[in-house]
Amino acid sequence: MFKEMKNLTRNIFKIFAVLFIVYGCELNDDFLERQPLDKISDASFWNTENDLMVYNHTFYDLTKNDNTYPFLMGHDDGFDSHRISYTHLDGMSDNTAPRHGRHSTYQRIRSGVYNPPSSKNSNAPGGWYGYKGFELVRAINIGLANYDKADVSDDVKNHYKAEARLFRAMFYANKIKNFGTVQWVENEVTLENEDILYGARDSRDLVMGKVLEDLNFAATNLRDNGHQNKLSRSAALLMKSRICLSEGTWRKYHGLGNETTYLQAAADAAKALIDSGKHSLHKGAAGRTYNELHSQEALDGNSEVIFFQRYERGTRTNHVQSYNRGYNGGATKNMVEDYLCSDGLPISLSPLYKGDVNYGDIFADRDPRLRQTILHPDDQPIYRYGNHDYGANTYPRIQGMSGGLKTYTGYHIIKIYNVSSAHASYNSSITPGISMRYAEALLNYAEAKAELGGGSISQDDLDMSINKLRARDGMVNLVNNPPMDPRYSADGISAVLVEIRRERRVELFFEGFRYDDLRRWKQGKKLENKDYGMRWDAATKAIVDPDGKTTVKTGTVDGVEYLEVYKGTDFENPTFDESKHYHWPLPLDVLSQNPKLGQNPGW
Repeated sequence: MFKEMKNLTRNIFKIFAVLFIVYGCELNDDFLERQPLDKISDASFWNTENDLMVYNHTFYDLTKNDNTYPFLMGHDDGFDSHRISYTHLDGMSDNTAPRHGRHSTYQRIRSGVYNPPSSKNSNAPGGWYGYKGFELVRAINIGLANYDKADVSDDVKNHYKAEARLFRAMFYANKIKNFGTVQWVENEVTLENEDILYGARDSRDLVMGKVLEDLNFAATNLRDNGHQNKLSRSAALLMKSRICLSEGTWRKYHGLGNETTYLQAAADAAKALIDSGKHSLHKGAAGRTYNELHSQEALDGNSEVIFFQRYERGTRTNHVQSYNRGYNGGATKNMVEDYLCSDGLPISLSPLYKGDVNYGDIFADRDPRLRQTILHPDDQPIYRYGNHDYGANTYPRIQGMSGGLKTYTGYHIIKIYNVSSAHASYNSSITPGISMRYAEALLNYAEAKAELGGGSISQDDLDMSINKLRARDGMVNLVNNPPMDPRYSADGISAVLVEIRRERRVELFFEGFRYDDLRRWKQGKKLENKDYGMRWDAATKAIVDPDGKTTVKTGTVDGVEYLEVYKGTDFENPTFDESKHYHWPLPLDVLSQNPKLGQNPGW
């Protein structure tokens, strides 16, 4: 925190110097009377709305570093996009099965095989997305102490205050989610403030109470500007619903109490966003709507997208799709089996499910999103998957086989696949990062209402939320008394809540929510289940890999052979220690600088 504070001081003076050059040069003779660049004071700033706007740009610039600020995530640029992107985050969960060495951090978290990192910048769990980034808080607090100096209306001041406070709320909510407690700081910190620099962490109750205050202010005072690359009132409402749903369910299932406050705030925020009428679900080509949203490069004006990270050639680019197609490992058997059949029943109950003996049957009579998320072999020409003509390579292809694109599970992910971006020259892709979209508000509303209802929800509430998503893709409606899926009967929740959670998993697959969802629901033990891929019996091997080139080992499930992704690796037998794995360890260098922070329990 000490070093970050000094770095920010230097950055702020750079910002002031640039502002002085830009605006001072227009003053002709007055230029000579301006203060030297190294002596710019508050008196020469904080005067106009433009001053406030330019200052707040600091927050957007800082938070483009997704490793340090993983709450408006897109993709890091260049080489770093191989490891830092929201599309990689499902590797910590039971959704995907990455095996590439550069994703070992995700594999370690997934399997519970990790220790406290030596440094907050370590290439290790707790180093990525870790206990760092407090320069943003200092920048925010400096702004909040100075916005009132500007000669503008209170509405204008409050807009920029709200923007700053929403950034602060997102920062602190992320720290609470990953580390349990954190120091709350709401004033500028100097070297004289040793009680803060070397103080203990504050309680979760205090910090999240402050976060809720910031969220409320932001949702009330941010403008409805419709800007998809800057925070707006819509963004504040969605983020409030996201953060409060997370906190409310964490408090409920981890026994912390006061969950109703946050669940009600989540439901109210999501409802306000829905009622605003400013957003709607994307509608595209028949049978392609869901995939189309996530694979297109141009999102400006898209009615579903509330905030996205923009990339433009020559200024800010990424290489994420090229890395992703080789690193994600493929979707897991567990994920693929969670998609409902077209009658709205799970595969464990539906007479429509044809089983997995024949690979193509997996997609038959299923939720249309499955075929828009996982490659059906016949759809290779639609996506030009692998950047080759149809028939040049058949799919699925497993690691060890030659030609085409390979996975470890046999379930090729096409949700974000865009052939131009996925096979572009190094760091020339402009794949956008969707940080917030309207579909999440519908999911947040349904879950919050069901939790507030003790596991029940009205049909009207389902129709205005979950069933909007289902109608987009041609799925039957969810009713408020569905049958219980036997696979989830031991989870201790109602059947309708099972289906709401399933809808969330399916809709938000590959967007980085699953690991956090399992933690807040106190379902970490699900991560002790091994990751399997497609069926790999003798008949399948003869069709898919007749030459026996596959290097992925196998295991048996109910007497049937399947690809077992991590067999023979350090991650073969995953563990989730509920006494410590719900929160990450603090880095050792952070504790060395301030021992009063204290290590998290069990670490």
